[in-house]
Amino acid sequence: MRLRYLLDTNVVSDPVRPNPDPGIGAGLREHGPRAAIASVVWHELVFGAARLPASRRRSAIETYLATVVAPSLPILPYDDKAAAWHASERARLTARGLTPSFTDGQIASIARVHGLILVTANRDDFERFEQLEVIDWRER
Repeated sequence: MRLRYLLDTNVVSDPVRPNPDPGIGAGLREHGPRAAIASVVWHELVFGAARLPASRRRSAIETYLATVVAPSLPILPYDDKAAAWHASERARLTARGLTPSFTDGQIASIARVHGLILVTANRDDFERFEQLEVIDWRER
């Protein structure tokens, strides 16, 4: 099956939140086999878990990452093509007085160079990037 979506960190982490969003859950169930994550997102997920003190919550998140996320979502790299697109967009936005998050730029660039729709719960973080389709499954 061909990939269609790149999931932002807030989408991947939603199922382990105390009150998961039903729209995100439905999107994951329906489109999960056609979704991937960026290496940057994987870093954010693992880093977020590692920052937590030893607890049942941390253990549950680590188990979710190891048994659900890692085996089911391909991890796409921030490679030379993504870096070049990111640099171009960063230069364009900086010239307009805008400074998007470097990490958001990396995620956007990975989605763009792979021709994927970026799924996020924070559309504002990505809407200034050109030629990038951004959706929010909470709005289903």
